Order: sequence, then structure tokens, then C-alpha cells
Amino acid sequence: MSKDLSVYWKKNLTYMVILLTIWAVVSYGAGILFVETLNRFHMGGFPLGFWFAQQGAIYVFVVLIFVYYILMQKLDREFDVHE
Repeated sequence: MSKDLSVYWKKNLTYMVILLTIWAVVSYGAGILFVETLNRFHMGGFPLGFWFAQQGAIYVFVVLIFVYYILMQKLDREFDVHE
């Protein structure tokens, strides 16, 4: 391993902070802060703000898990720490 693992962990933490921030903004922002604005639109027969609070934030979180997985696969190969 010729690369510095502190850089690896810094990138890993950066990925986590960015992805969790996206999730928090979607969960809190769409489900609570901007619910009145989003409720003007409907998705599947429900107000969009309600939909985000009930389902949308969960879908976003699941997608972010897959994004994190893909990012970490690339990072692990870059630093030669993959299995």
C-alpha cells in the first residue's frame, strides 16, 4: 500500500457527510420545512409534501446507500484496500 490511508478515510468521511446531508435536507426540508409549498403538487393522489414525509425520504435514503456502495467500491480500488 503506497497510498496514505488518512486520505482514504478523509474521502470516506467526505462521502458520508455529503450523502447524509442530502438525506437530511430531503427528509427535513421536503417533509417539514417546505411541506406547504410541495403540497401544491400531487404524486400518486397524495400531496407531494406528505409523500416525501411518508415514503420519499426512505426512497432517497435507499438510493443513497447504493450511491455510497458504488463510491466506496471505487475508493477501495483506488487505495488498493478492496477484497
